[in-house]
Order: sequence, then structure tokens, then C-alpha cells
Amino acid sequence: MRDPTTSTPSRWHIGHGELLLRHRYETASIVNDILVATWFIAGSIMFFHPAMFNLGTWMFLLGSIELAIRPTIRMIRHVHLRRLHHAVDESDQDF
Repeated sequence: MRDPTTSTPSRWHIGHGELLLRHRYETASIVNDILVATWFIAGSIMFFHPAMFNLGTWMFLLGSIELAIRPTIRMIRHVHLRRLHHAVDESDQDF
């Protein structure tokens, strides 16, 4: 008889196609995060130079738009995986 107090690790069965999709969406999210950082760093540097102030403002606008893209990527990924089949429980901390 098995001891009920011992825990066994969870096993998730993820198909190759689903794993590939998850990697693609994770890559898109990482690229998006890099772009967010790039726009905000560039905008911050441009604010030091009065002649580049307007361009810096545009960089901040681009960074803000990229911030809106991240949850959009997550939502599209979620819907895409749901359509494949029942999705495995996912963490809220997913990329």
C-alpha cells in the first residue's frame, strides 16, 4: 500500500506541436520585452538633449504601445492553445 503523505511529481503530457507553439509565443514575448526596453532607454537618453526631446517622446510612445502588445501576445497564445485541445493548467506567471 502506498503512503498517501508522499507526493509524486506532476506529469504533463504536451505534444510536439503544442510545445513548438509555446516556444514561438515565448520568443515573441521576449522580443517584445527587448523592444520595450530599447524604446524606453532610447527615449530616456534623448530627453537629455533638447534638440531630440520630440523624438524621445515618440520613443516613449512606442514603448507604451509595446507594453500593450505583451498581453495581446499572451491572449492570442492562450486562444491558440485552447483551440488545439484542452490546455494544461498554466501559471499566471507565464512569460
